[in-house]
Amino acid sequence: MNIALFGTSADPPSIGHQQILQWLDNHYDRVLVWVSDNPFKTHQASLSDRLKMMELTIAEIQAHTITIHPELSDPRTINTVEKAKQIWQEANFTLVIGGDLVTQLPTWYRAQDLLNQVKLLVVPRQGVSIANADVERLVSMGTEVAIAPESTSIPNVSSSDYRNNGNSSVIIPTVAAYIQQESLYAWQTSPAPQPPNL
Repeated sequence: MNIALFGTSADPPSIGHQQILQWLDNHYDRVLVWVSDNPFKTHQASLSDRLKMMELTIAEIQAHTITIHPELSDPRTINTVEKAKQIWQEANFTLVIGGDLVTQLPTWYRAQDLLNQVKLLVVPRQGVSIANADVERLVSMGTEVAIAPESTSIPNVSSSDYRNNGNSSVIIPTVAAYIQQESLYAWQTSPAPQPPNL
């Protein structure tokens, strides 16, 4: 069984996450999704709120192979992979990462151990070039690397577009409604600008 591992901080999940998941749903026997804290980032929404937003995102896909697994959540990807291997012992695992993480991945905690246990699927991101030397470095560390077709390229959107200024075009309506209901991001609670004194 070929299993794709898709972890994200989902702060909030964007239409880019949704597009990747739709593609994975058609290409793997199972897609395991989790939401976790990223040690390289500061998160604005709580882990439980981010998990709920990811559940809403997956619900919109009408997926056949995608399941969400909070029990796999860990700031260290190697710990997630080791948990998954205990549950799905006969599976072949492919870790899905965005093209922007190719240069960062060798600096991750126990990167060598991680790359010895999974294959990699790199999803291109608009505006981010993937250098052959960086891919070769990952291969030299013990993994196989595949680049997803350009048709799966992540749209030029990011979760920070919403976190920072409320750009609702980067998220789906059900996630936007949840964010509004829970007032998750700072721009929602900042006071309205006062008119200047004349």
